[in-house]
Amino acid sequence: MNRYIKYGLLSAAIVGTLGWLAWGGIKDGQTYFKTIPELSQMGDQAMAKRLRVSGYVQPHSISHSGSGVTFTIVENEGLENEGAHLNVVYTGVDPLPDTFKEHAQALADGRLDANGVFHATKIQAKCASKYEAKPSVPDPGIAKPVGSI
Repeated sequence: MNRYIKYGLLSAAIVGTLGWLAWGGIKDGQTYFKTIPELSQMGDQAMAKRLRVSGYVQPHSISHSGSGVTFTIVENEGLENEGAHLNVVYTGVDPLPDTFKEHAQALADGRLDANGVFHATKIQAKCASKYEAKPSVPDPGIAKPVGSI
């Protein structure tokens, strides 16, 4: 067999294998961002895809059991916690963020099971009050008296 044909076939096999691995990695890495109402409208498709769901941690819903944490996220944060609810079970290896607490905005990454429970492998949390800008107060030492130049 010709030397160029051997190297050509070997190169084609390597490039084909790398392309196949890249395509598989892209498909496995896809995550769809959905709100809680959009998740309920997806039906059976929600169980087949890796999803990322956002909501607010409902007060008094965080429960630690063994290595897992269960909690409920709601669509709209407020006194009544109105809107759609979603029960979440976190069994990831990373510790929960320090900002993960009641009323915090949470982002869960995982899959939905047939019972409507979201199994998260990653949790991100943001405490809105921690990141708000402080109100600006004028410095009284800088104010000029009326009538001065």
